[in-house]
Amino acid sequence: MTENPADNTTPTPEPTARQRLGYVLGRTLPTELHPWVIEDATGPGATRRYATRCLIPLIPILTGLLLIPGPLIIRTGMVLLLFLPFVYFLLALKNIYLRHRLVSHGLDPRLLNTTKQRRLDQEQASYESRYRSAP
Repeated sequence: MTENPADNTTPTPEPTARQRLGYVLGRTLPTELHPWVIEDATGPGATRRYATRCLIPLIPILTGLLLIPGPLIIRTGMVLLLFLPFVYFLLALKNIYLRHRLVSHGLDPRLLNTTKQRRLDQEQASYESRYRSAP
């Protein structure tokens, strides 16, 4: 059996369950876990993880509102009046929160823009290769 040379990358260390819980609650992780923090805040699925972490504590509150006696339309309206603005501001403030997460770990907040910049560079290179002929 032959080894693939691309598999020689060292995996980033994962935090323990206790460290991960502290991270979710706002604590900083040790320096050796900074690559994991960068991947968590800027990698694929960062928005999904951020939204999940923020929406899970809201579920008991919304469930409690549904248990208040009264017509279903009133209870549903109360839930939606809380849920929709919460999600709107949650997504609007995503970059600010993730930037704060990076800064609190002593990392460069410009790391949030690397994925976007890489995509823009690829689009520009694609455009130039298509429409700009070499002189």
